[in-house]
Amino acid sequence: MPDIFDEVSEDLRAERAQLLLKRYAPLIIAVVVVIVAAAGGWEFWRWRQQKEDIAAGQRYLAAMSLEAVPAASTDPKALIAQFGAVAKDAPDGYRTLARLQAAALEAKSGDQRAALTLWNAVATDESADPLLRGLANLLWCQAQIDTGDPGILAGRLKALAQPDSAWRPLAKEQLAMLDLRQGKTATAKSALTRLSQDITVPEGVRKRASALLAQLG
Repeated sequence: MPDIFDEVSEDLRAERAQLLLKRYAPLIIAVVVVIVAAAGGWEFWRWRQQKEDIAAGQRYLAAMSLEAVPAASTDPKALIAQFGAVAKDAPDGYRTLARLQAAALEAKSGDQRAALTLWNAVATDESADPLLRGLANLLWCQAQIDTGDPGILAGRLKALAQPDSAWRPLAKEQLAMLDLRQGKTATAKSALTRLSQDITVPEGVRKRASALLAQLG
């Protein structure tokens, strides 16, 4: 008797399963189609993204190779335009690097305003890599350490001089230069002395700090 009941129970379960399958088959098929389509769309998006990254990398390297050519045989404005084209269409990483390269070329060619605009654009771009944003901010300050608004420069440099900042030594160096500009010689000397004695600071910064201290007596 228990075997008979088990067989009947199994038959009932199988029948209910068939009825449920017939009832919900369209829904199950639709879900499967959506999952497959989503997976296919994701793979296609990844393929497009990789293709765009490769193309952007090739354009960036082409511009870099032109920059390495002797200055007499290259047109700075054409090179700046080439980096600008990369910055316009490339993914975030290459876009940021291209803008930094274009800013450096603008500064080198004497167009300080254009360089400052590009550095500031990177420094304030929240989608850019934080390390590169900090570099752009530092370059923006450094380029106008003798002419810019002391309050604005100090505010930006102090943010870069925090203990967790990769640009801390260079920011402190620029803060010392800003103090000298404002006649705060004692404050500047104190900061330069700390930089010259800090073994965690890059050697170039320590040497510059020591040389400046020697000049200041």
